[in-house]
Amino acid sequence: MTTTKSKVVYNPVFTDGAEFRIPTFKLLKQDGSLYKGAKAPEIDKDKALRIYRAMVTTRILDERMLAAQRQGRLSFYMQCTGEEAAVIGSTAALDDADMIMAQYREQGALTYRGFSIDEFMNQLFGNELDYGKGRQMPVHYGSRKLNYMTISSPLATQIPQATGYAYGQKLAGEGHCTITYFGEGAASEGDFHAALNMAAVHRVPVIFLCRNNGYAISTPAAEQFAADGVAPRAYGYKMDVIRVDGNDILAVHEATKEARKLAVEHNRPVLIETMTYRLAAHSSSDDPSGYRSKDEEAVWREKDPILRMRLWLERKKWWSEDDEKQLQENMRREVLETMKRAQKRPPPALDTLVSDVYDEVPPGLAEQFDKLKAHIRRHPDEYPKTAEQAKGGA
Repeated sequence: MTTTKSKVVYNPVFTDGAEFRIPTFKLLKQDGSLYKGAKAPEIDKDKALRIYRAMVTTRILDERMLAAQRQGRLSFYMQCTGEEAAVIGSTAALDDADMIMAQYREQGALTYRGFSIDEFMNQLFGNELDYGKGRQMPVHYGSRKLNYMTISSPLATQIPQATGYAYGQKLAGEGHCTITYFGEGAASEGDFHAALNMAAVHRVPVIFLCRNNGYAISTPAAEQFAADGVAPRAYGYKMDVIRVDGNDILAVHEATKEARKLAVEHNRPVLIETMTYRLAAHSSSDDPSGYRSKDEEAVWREKDPILRMRLWLERKKWWSEDDEKQLQENMRREVLETMKRAQKRPPPALDTLVSDVYDEVPPGLAEQFDKLKAHIRRHPDEYPKTAEQAKGGA
């Protein structure tokens, strides 16, 4: 049984969807000028500079923290480099009360909403001020006050969770939506399809934003799917869809702004596919030279989304070389100084390992915790940060 009445034919007719060619929405050229016939979205100077500063801050944070990982100060890191426009441009088009459910490369969304460098560093080093109390690996941020759901490592789990959260927003009727970010590799997970189907059937205010950066770690898109990207999959669920130049900050902002209207005002879920490129490695554990060429990377470096926006700002007389120099110097200094402070802070209290899950710690867990403390007391030199806390007890 179908939900619509289909046309009847009397000879077998097969279709493969090739007739559906989804265009790519663009507004801004790489030189900072608009395409002929394109109209810039309504972004005032203050908002434009807030967006740009968030992009630059994210890039500097990523560069410094990858270097810290290479120096052995940090166990792991993942960069947003090259994808800043897709993340920050879309976040800027939302209401700050809208929920963000990220994958693990959306630190720019937090930067835009006001997450401080201190807050980033506390999570990365898992110190006593880390909201997650040191339980998560680095780059797994979360912020209740900024409506940014804490990141979890399993791939694509946030996508159906976003549908469920948006269903709750629909019932609440307060005019908010949820946006969930993921890569094209995550779109190959079953969770993606379950989430889109449920969102379409129940008509919930959710935006699915796919950062199609060309690679699922080392697997190129051509080896992931035979179709024309991820966007055509929306047709199978009767969902609104748009494909955008993911390095074009203005196009991403405008597309997300319109998608939010559909989601909030009409309870129509939307799929946005942003065509971009991961200029950095997948993570600090990855070496992209094993699966892509330097020439390919060079082509995409010429399409740098931060440079494109900067040139647009300069054309509008909203930015200058002096502004750029000052921003770069200030942010690099702040990131370095904040990192040094965060490293010196003590770790979370040892007993937080077993708190916040049960109202009262179960006997079995309490027994394991006692054994852990006894182990630390026997080997204090191996646990210099927590040896003092483990003193006393059985």
